[in-house]
Amino acid sequence: MDIAQNKRRENIAEYILYLWQLEDLLRALQFSPEAIYSQLIDPRKDIAEEQRPVFLLWYLDIAGLLHREGKEEKGHLEHTLHLIADLHDLRLRLQQLPVGAHYRATFARLEPHLPQLRRIVGNPGMSDTELCFRALYAAMLYRIRGEGDKTAVHDTIEYISPVIAELADLYRKVETGEIDLYKTE
Repeated sequence: MDIAQNKRRENIAEYILYLWQLEDLLRALQFSPEAIYSQLIDPRKDIAEEQRPVFLLWYLDIAGLLHREGKEEKGHLEHTLHLIADLHDLRLRLQQLPVGAHYRATFARLEPHLPQLRRIVGNPGMSDTELCFRALYAAMLYRIRGEGDKTAVHDTIEYISPVIAELADLYRKVETGEIDLYKTE
């Protein structure tokens, strides 16, 4: 809960990937309140005793959303998919607006790799932004399993990470009013 809130405030990309990881973790724990408590809350010494039930309820809320959305076995919460759609909309605007010049240059280094990445990771109708998130998440899982250097996805991560990092930074700046997409100077 606290980690997610901080990530949401500071870096939308890390927040999305964190929630995807949490979805898989809750599935692995079979949505059991006892397992969630013993694995995700009890080991944390930074959570005050009176806050532990609040954390448990937050995890159970996420589990409840997975159940309501029919994603007990696979898939991602609509909330994160909407955020990715928002990021994609921003990406499309950055492709056109003067404020997106640096982003366009960063994206141009990734663009030649998208067809191969699409063949490996995603379906043909998936947005480039969602494709990048799915590739990053797959690479993260491969690294956790110790298989990070064995995948074709790994070869393109060096191109994906800067694109998503810059997009997330611009998203935060737009969200906080630090930059105005339509300001002309």
